[in-house]
Amino acid sequence: MDGMLLAPSLYAIKGIAILDNDGRRILANYYDADVFPGIKEQKAFEKSLFAKTAKANGEIIMLDGLTCLYRSNVDLFFYVMGSVHENELLLMSVLNCVYDTVSQILRKNVEKRSLFDHLDIIMLALDEICDGGIILESDPNAVVSRVALRTDDIPLGEQTVAQVQAKIGAKMAATSAVFQSAKEQLKWSLLK
Repeated sequence: MDGMLLAPSLYAIKGIAILDNDGRRILANYYDADVFPGIKEQKAFEKSLFAKTAKANGEIIMLDGLTCLYRSNVDLFFYVMGSVHENELLLMSVLNCVYDTVSQILRKNVEKRSLFDHLDIIMLALDEICDGGIILESDPNAVVSRVALRTDDIPLGEQTVAQVQAKIGAKMAATSAVFQSAKEQLKWSLLK
């Protein structure tokens, strides 16, 4: 099989994982049931992966027939796994997207406690990045906009002009609807 070319596949990602600084799983999505048939195999792989990468300074490792790209920050380790034949630049773009998306959601406070506070949004973001091993998006800004990070949660100074205008427009429309409803009720009460 090494001598012949493999047909390209959309199923580029075998798994995405976020582990804490002790190697415990915080969040993981595995997409290949042949490679990771159950939780037992997944946990064993994560333990082995963390042992090899916890003190390393690289970004890539080959482990158990997989190409694993990783990145760490404070007390979190981010991993993207693909086959040994997968393009490392493609895997790196997914890893960067995962990390940058989490960073934007957590407002650059990428640490375990903050991640747990926003776990629901981060789970949605991972689903927007990769579904069933197929890469859907590699632009962190697009992912963040899709997971509908509420602009009410973003400090006014960090919002774009368009976000502020949209918020003001929505409030004006709501106020107008309230006034219109009050006007109708007053009209009907006077006609009675």
